[in-house]
Amino acid sequence: MPLIRNHYASNLSELDLMICRAVPPGGNWKDIPENVPSARLENIRISFAEGKGSRSTYYGRLHPDRPAYTINTYFTRPGNGCHIHYDYAGGQHRTISQREAARLQSFPDSFEFKGSKTSIGTQIGNAVPPLLAYQVARHLGMVGQTVDLFAGAGGLGLGFRWAGWETLVGNELESSFAETYKDNVHHDVIVGDVRKSNVTEALLTKVEMIRNPEMPLCVLGGPPCQGFSTAGNKRSMEDDRNWLFRDYCGLLEALKPDVFVFENVTGLLNMEGGRVFSMLKEELGRHAKRLMVWKLHSENYAIPQRRSRIVIIGDNTGRVPEVPPPILTSLDVKDIVSDLHYPPSVRDALDDLPSLNPGQDGGDKGYRYKASTKYQEFMRGYISAAQYIDHFTR
Repeated sequence: MPLIRNHYASNLSELDLMICRAVPPGGNWKDIPENVPSARLENIRISFAEGKGSRSTYYGRLHPDRPAYTINTYFTRPGNGCHIHYDYAGGQHRTISQREAARLQSFPDSFEFKGSKTSIGTQIGNAVPPLLAYQVARHLGMVGQTVDLFAGAGGLGLGFRWAGWETLVGNELESSFAETYKDNVHHDVIVGDVRKSNVTEALLTKVEMIRNPEMPLCVLGGPPCQGFSTAGNKRSMEDDRNWLFRDYCGLLEALKPDVFVFENVTGLLNMEGGRVFSMLKEELGRHAKRLMVWKLHSENYAIPQRRSRIVIIGDNTGRVPEVPPPILTSLDVKDIVSDLHYPPSVRDALDDLPSLNPGQDGGDKGYRYKASTKYQEFMRGYISAAQYIDHFTR
């Protein structure tokens, strides 16, 4: 019986259990009785009454027949998004497991995350869905070699490998993230801060040694997104993490790639009233003959999650097409003439995984059922990314 890696559900307090039991599928904090003793819930209600936002995903339970909301780094807590397991009738009053979150991000079951529970949560929540990266790579219209910067767990790199690209080297600051990358994407990872000259020199030396000049070179990576993200209150140009892109640009200047793929969160568009984004485009435009900005919605690309990301493509070949067309429609779009399918749902993605209690590790449990959806077949490795996507596009 194959192990189901990282199928661990976090412990919950008695208060969190009480809250989870109160929220139905598709519900949120509004379904929790006011007599539940929670200062945070009281603050949410006050904020809502003052017109400061709906907080619609707070204490949310996933709906089985819809894609998930964005999986963030706090998916182990019920109050920080829509992360409560959809199976209300089956008594799964818990947050989603690491494996369930990884599946909603399109990481296959064979992909094992390394590190502490907190580190794994961060790796999963911050990752680019590899299936989205695969479709970006396939849309470039070429195959070559990649340098993977700010690699994290390897969502971008994995997607490009699925599309036939060869990884030359990765770079990641966090050692546990690098271990995940090394075990699942590519063995050669330089661990360290690209702001340090020894790290930069090691990267450039490695690429110079093994690069094939006859093949296109693509530089992958977006600097850490926490400073840009709308998930927090700190979206300021004063955040040091926002300036790592200058080091990224320095490497672009040194490597002179044929293409680069710069990924980040949509909060980047509005940071400092759009001033940061304008500056980023100006800086990145110095390293590309043509710059394209794509706003991609994961659910439109056969991923069971509503997750929007900005992808900036720098093209020095003149061969990269415009934004990849959606292969699926959104549940929010009522277009009676569209021949596109709806995106896979949470149930499509997860219902073959064994049930868990809070705090339980289900790694030694077997699958509940045979794979019953194309997405489950893809997650189990029965079909490739190409076969899964072609199922919708042929």
